[in-house]
Order: sequence, then structure tokens, then C-alpha cells
Amino acid sequence: MHMNGPVMVDLAGLDLQPDEAVRLRHPLVGGLILFARNYADPDQLHALVQSVRAVRPDIIIAVDHEGGRVQRFREGFTRVPPASMLGDIYADDPQQGVRLARDWAWLLASELRAFDIDLTFAPVLDLGGPLSRVIGDRALHTEPEAISVLGQAWMEGMRDAGMAAVGKHVPGHGSVVEDSHVAFPLDQRPLSEIEALDLLPFRRLIDAGLPAVMMAHVIYPKIDSLPAGFSSVWVEEILRQRYGFDGVVFTDDLSMAAATTVADPVERARMALQAGCDMLLVCNRPEDAEAVLAGLGDVHDPSRSARLAAMRATTPVSLAQLRASPRFQQTAATMAACV
Repeated sequence: MHMNGPVMVDLAGLDLQPDEAVRLRHPLVGGLILFARNYADPDQLHALVQSVRAVRPDIIIAVDHEGGRVQRFREGFTRVPPASMLGDIYADDPQQGVRLARDWAWLLASELRAFDIDLTFAPVLDLGGPLSRVIGDRALHTEPEAISVLGQAWMEGMRDAGMAAVGKHVPGHGSVVEDSHVAFPLDQRPLSEIEALDLLPFRRLIDAGLPAVMMAHVIYPKIDSLPAGFSSVWVEEILRQRYGFDGVVFTDDLSMAAATTVADPVERARMALQAGCDMLLVCNRPEDAEAVLAGLGDVHDPSRSARLAAMRATTPVSLAQLRASPRFQQTAATMAACV
């Protein structure tokens, strides 16, 4: 049995290259993230995933597939409306909003499971509203209480499909203007204010059994001088000890601008592990992935491996069976009416 290492890598194109197959076999690699560049159509995706599984049967295969503008696989997949649409429905009819949140998440996760994909990094639990351009309509609502209710329904819908939910971005990316993909966001608020607003949905979902979270590449200087994903204050003291979170902690992409406050990719990876993160995303810069795999050394941790193993999803359904089911057809119809 290959233990899942703490590094999640990516692929250049539509099929698995020989050098990429070698990288997937590296003992530090435990995950693979797919992007839009890795997708042409359902047949190609099926072949790609099969070729990856032939090399590493137990690897965790993930994608950012939330709906709206963050949907990596489009042609041949159900088009998922932005999450904010659920907030709009919830504002008019809370029961309907909650029911649809569960059904939409179930459909989205079930389609991915039909291709043997283990995870999508969802739901977004950040606050909506005008402040954060990068979050915007990816958020379920502007109010933390409503996000908590809709987020829990989303988590349960994913669980119905046999997939673990990953709440993001702890402790909240919705209250900063800058986009951490290209800038260095700072959130100057005290912890008490962040806890009362941005952290509330995460705390509620942790209490309800949230399996995993993704950290924000945001610095909260009143709490720690390091970005949240490099901070043991956030990961160990606040998430693990104060909130009792025992699931998987993913970094956001360590090649994003906000992560490069630490220049060296190996040092970045080491700091994230030391802070208490379980899985390090090293994407879109193959040279960084190579450096991390060559330089990180033996960081095996049995408890981390056990947490990561729980992220592998349950048996997939066939796409034909899924699409023939009444729940799928009814949910797809409500989605189509909202897109």
C-alpha cells in the first residue's frame, strides 16, 4: 500500500506524459489536481483518470469545480450556476434554498465521482459582498448565518454522493479586496471580529463534521505575521485546538503570488507542513514541484497519511445510471432554469 504523501501536483495537458508518471510515483506525492487545460471532453477525461490510476491507484484526484466561473469541466458536464444563486433563492424561500444547495452539491459531486475524481475544493464558505473581487458570486451569501446553513446543506449533498467537502478559505477571504493569486492581501481586523463574521460558517460546519478545509493565502497581522496557511497559530492553535478540527488541512496553491512572500518553494512547503497543513498544493510551476519533491526529505507522518486516506471517495456510479435517476433530472432542470 502506497502511503499518501503530502504534495499535490498537476499535469501539463490532456494526457499523462512519461515524466509526469514518474512524478506521480514519488513517495511525497499524494494528490493530483486537474485544471481546465486537462479537459477536452468526457471520453478524454475518463482516459486520463484511468491512466493516472494505472500508475497510482490510491492517489487523491481533485479539481476546483464549484460552479459559476469556477467550473473546470464544461462541455459534457451539467452547467452549475454560481453559488450566490443559492443565496438569492434562500433569501426568498429558505427551505427551498437549503434543499437546492444539497441537491446541487450532490449533482456536482456525483458527476465528478462518475469519472473517479475524489474531491472538488468546495464549498466556498467565504463571505459574499462587494469587497472581495476574487470571491464575489462564488460565495453562498453575504451573511455568515445563511452561509452556515447553506454550507452545511452543500456538505451533506456532497456526502450523499460519496465525496468529502472541503470548506474554503480559512479563516475567510471575503473581507479583503486583493486577489491572493496575484497580490498580497492583508486583513487588519482583530481575531474577535474575524471570529464573529468570517469564521462563523467554518466553526458551524466543523461542529457538523466538516471533513477538510483549505487555508487562505491572506495575512492577518493582528493574529500572526505569516499567511494563514504557513501559520501554526491558525492551523494548530485555532483550528485544531480551539475548534477541535480533526480533518484534512489543504494549503491553497503554494505557487500563488500571496504564497511567494516566502521565496524558496521548498522552504514554503516545509513551513506549511510545520504549521500543521496536511496536503500542499504545488501547481502551475513544474519547476517548483520538482524542487519540493527533491528537497523536502522524509516527512512521513502516519496520522497525516490516515487523514489523507479518508479523502479517497467511495465507489463511483456510472454516468448513465446517474443521469437516469429522478433526483439528477429534477436537479439538472432547476439548475438549467438558473443559469
